[in-house]
Amino acid sequence: MTGRVYRLHSTLELPLEDVEAHFDGNPDLPEGVEDVDITRRNNTLIIKAVAEDESLSKYTPTAQLKASVSETRVYEEEPPKTGGGWMQEEEEEIPSELVEFACFKGDRETVLQNTALQYPMFEVLRDIALLSEKGTLTAITEKDGDLRATRIVEGEERPASVEVVESPRKDGANGGGVNWRDNKFISD
Repeated sequence: MTGRVYRLHSTLELPLEDVEAHFDGNPDLPEGVEDVDITRRNNTLIIKAVAEDESLSKYTPTAQLKASVSETRVYEEEPPKTGGGWMQEEEEEIPSELVEFACFKGDRETVLQNTALQYPMFEVLRDIALLSEKGTLTAITEKDGDLRATRIVEGEERPASVEVVESPRKDGANGGGVNWRDNKFISD
């Protein structure tokens, strides 16, 4: 199986507990990935591929997913809107708890690092995106010679396509660039 990730952008956020439960449930991992190592360093979560291929050097960095971890207060119900006054006579405290969220946010180099097993780890990220209720994952990938577009919004796959377009060009030498063919400073 071949595969490459050309473009990727993620704004995924999901409870850290959900990410851990996903991997504790022994999910089906893509071909080439035997297991994943999950490490947390301060407010960073790293999910690193463990290769099936033993010929891959132990010094070769395998692909890893990187997320920031942040705490967010989650309310059991929506806080009531106040009626225009600064303070109410009796403010009811709404039950809430602090929840740690794994935030897979950024482009390919930020979220999906290293090239060995990069496409299989993209597939792992896609599975995580399907669990997420907040954020999007968009990507352009290649698998077995075919370009593929991926778009997952709030845990649901959406239609996506790859479109090849010409970039706008400025006509003539007045386009602001250097005309290297007729440059008097370059000798023949």
